[in-house]
Amino acid sequence: MDSPPSMNRETALRIALAARALPEVGVGRLLEILHQRIDGELNEESLQRVTVTDLKTAFASADGEEDGEDIGIGLPALKEAVRILWGEGVGDDLPQPEVLDRVPEGSIRVAIASNNGERLDGHFGSCLRFLIYQIGLDSLALVDVRSALETEFAEDRNGARAELIGDCQVLYVVSIGGPAAAKVVKTGLYPIKKAGGEARQILADLQTVMAGNPPPWLAKLLGVSAEQRVRFDRSDDEAAWA
Repeated sequence: MDSPPSMNRETALRIALAARALPEVGVGRLLEILHQRIDGELNEESLQRVTVTDLKTAFASADGEEDGEDIGIGLPALKEAVRILWGEGVGDDLPQPEVLDRVPEGSIRVAIASNNGERLDGHFGSCLRFLIYQIGLDSLALVDVRSALETEFAEDRNGARAELIGDCQVLYVVSIGGPAAAKVVKTGLYPIKKAGGEARQILADLQTVMAGNPPPWLAKLLGVSAEQRVRFDRSDDEAAWA
């Protein structure tokens, strides 16, 4: 699906968040319904004209339910979606990135799939944004917050998401499919699946690993020579037999 030329970032954000509030409704389906209900371009002003009745009637018509009472979407969800489309509370929990004077030597860039605040709680193919951190042995900074909403309109959405974070070396996600993981690896990222949690705590744990005996893939990212990596492996073996 091609991105409508008139849709700006704020409009796309509202639509994507509203779609998440509606069970079993994707961004594509909600976009189709909004285009049916709104004459002209989709923007912040036109979204404020959408009502709960509009959505209820549109979904009912699409599902063949004439009375609109059995569309599988509850009234609370419809109200929440309309509230989001109107712009209430959108972006309130976004963390603010820092501006670094310089990139710390020996640091790596890490992307975290996120939907809420400064947390790892997103799936690679559907998260709202990626939190980008620059992390060193004794430094940790959020340097960017990248919306993934534009990738919804790409022909290859997983490829577009991988390109969006292509300047990173490590990616944390709650889950990722095999084909998507292959594209991430091809882009040069090392994907790590983790149940979720506070981003900074997860990265603090990574710092501990970096400062100790990092696994070969991480040691390579940190610029550790092949000889030193062998020494790390030998140290692990000796510790195991001690």
